[in-house]
Amino acid sequence: MISGGPGSGKTTLISHLEEQGYVCMHEISRDVIKTAQKEGIEQLFLENPLLFSQKLLEGRLQQFNEGSLHRIPFLFYDRGMPDVTAYMDYIQSRYPDYFYRTCTTHRYDTVFLLPPWEDIYEQDNERYESFEEAEKIYHYLLQGYRKYGYHVKEVPVGNVDSRADYILSQLTPKQ
Repeated sequence: MISGGPGSGKTTLISHLEEQGYVCMHEISRDVIKTAQKEGIEQLFLENPLLFSQKLLEGRLQQFNEGSLHRIPFLFYDRGMPDVTAYMDYIQSRYPDYFYRTCTTHRYDTVFLLPPWEDIYEQDNERYESFEEAEKIYHYLLQGYRKYGYHVKEVPVGNVDSRADYILSQLTPKQ
């Protein structure tokens, strides 16, 4: 599972791994945001963070369950379920106990976290956070995954090939 704050290079890295033949489960946040915008809600996360987070958790749980059906050595997720509670903690919002239970009972084998990287950071219609906010979110993600007992591996800043090589060097294929 690959996570990181906004604009840290996750999507580029996931796309690169996919081009190399690895199966990847894509980020669903932008789809949730775009669907809400079509319904007249400009920033669902800001206007109704609990509803937004419920939709993300449900979508990521579905991805997790679909991923468990694959019989392949490696499968990469672009963000995981603990991202949901980390973001809720970041905005200091409460969430139902089932969020925590879902994150506790559905575990990823390995968690990679991409640190903030100002040189590649860009804001757009779906990424409204400043770089300073992205740095804070990174720390909440790190704390959030540790809260669930994960040993988080930080992916060094560098070109996409070196980042992918680092991730692949840290993995052991499932039997």
